[in-house]
Amino acid sequence: VQLQASGGGLVQAGGSLRLSCAASGRTFSSYNMGWFRQAPGKERDFVADISWYGATYYADSVKGRFTISRDNAKNTVYLQMDSLKPEDTAVYYCAACPGGGAYYTAGVYSSWGQGTQVTVSS
Repeated sequence: VQLQASGGGLVQAGGSLRLSCAASGRTFSSYNMGWFRQAPGKERDFVADISWYGATYYADSVKGRFTISRDNAKNTVYLQMDSLKPEDTAVYYCAACPGGGAYYTAGVYSSWGQGTQVTVSS
């Protein structure tokens, strides 16, 4: 599966953004889909995951502020980000996992999008 992320931008603290990740291929509905982020000089960190059957998981740092969802008819996964903070500034990547495994681990994801920049000003 090939992934294309979009929706990043510059927003003030407290604002909102919605990221989208469009996938190609007919098997999108069978993939677990995740979002990761990477700030300058830091490792790529898990943000959220949605399983093929709709179960959702979040990093503690975004729980209650971010919402992951998917539309299998549109082969798209979304990340709604509310109450944004300057520490949310990073490049955000979507990823696809064809099977099980630790959803918070980047290594289980086989396909990655190109990343979209999110910048939150204080």
